Amino acid sequence: MPTVIIALIIIAVVLGIYIIKTHNTIIAIYNACQRAWADVIAQELQKNRLLPTLEKMVTEYKLHESSLLTHITELRSSLKSLQRNAPNIDQLQAVNQDSKALLSSLNMVAENYPDLKASEIYQSFMRELSELEGNINASIRIYNGNVEKFNTMIEVFPNVYVNNLLTHKQRLDPFNDLTAESAFKYKPNF
Repeated sequence: MPTVIIALIIIAVVLGIYIIKTHNTIIAIYNACQRAWADVIAQELQKNRLLPTLEKMVTEYKLHESSLLTHITELRSSLKSLQRNAPNIDQLQAVNQDSKALLSSLNMVAENYPDLKASEIYQSFMRELSELEGNINASIRIYNGNVEKFNTMIEVFPNVYVNNLLTHKQRLDPFNDLTAESAFKYKPNF
């Protein structure tokens, strides 16, 4: 009889340790997702620091593209409205699309104004903006990787029971670029 009690205690301890470890891992991965999202926002907000320089260049060159200055101002407003604490994928997708449109407009403007294209300030600005875009894309990939890991963690057996009973975390949505996605004719069937 004492052997059965000892075996049950050992099983209960092992099960308790597993539940605690699983719960803590779910929380750790969820926190990593939040941190990764904050990194995406931080990279986007870095653009906000560059936009006054761009506004100055646009004003100085008195571009015929008055809409470009308006677009820059709208992008600054969009960047300021991004939420740092809660992932808002739709809002980030809109800002991401605006950024791509702005870069495209800047390239067309530089082609129309050779003095602007040759300007050291403009070249430095474009290098920094390109680097920021690369950092944003890297941050999004890291975020999506963490989201995938988190979603898998809370959906696999037996972790799903620990999550449902103790942790109560919901699936997170990964970021995806709808414009880029629409360029593909192939759509996976999942």
